[in-house]
Amino acid sequence: MIASYQKKVLVVDDDKDIRELMHLILEMEGYAVTELDNGHGVLEAIQALRPDVVLLDVMLGDMDGRDICKHLKNDPGMQDIPIIIVSASHGLHTMHEKQCGANDYLAKPFDVNELVNHVRHFAA
Repeated sequence: MIASYQKKVLVVDDDKDIRELMHLILEMEGYAVTELDNGHGVLEAIQALRPDVVLLDVMLGDMDGRDICKHLKNDPGMQDIPIIIVSASHGLHTMHEKQCGANDYLAKPFDVNELVNHVRHFAA
């Protein structure tokens, strides 16, 4: 019997409600979801988990998600991991403002189907 590989998603958002909503939706779609509520543990979590997709909020309480994104995209060991920037207050233009190299952008509030489609696209 062949074991199926469950795709892994890392959700980084300081808003507990948003994080839990994303977790619930993606888990129902069959993804293994890990949550972080701040930016400090992102690098270690990515190295340990090797997620298939990272959903990264811009306005974390302790850090700017675009700075984290830029760091990840400049790291040869992590640059191929798709990052979807999630933000209520910043549009696509601000994602490029810091040239963070994110793969995609998802606006808050997000449509459930839109969230699933973005993750499915990059986790494929």
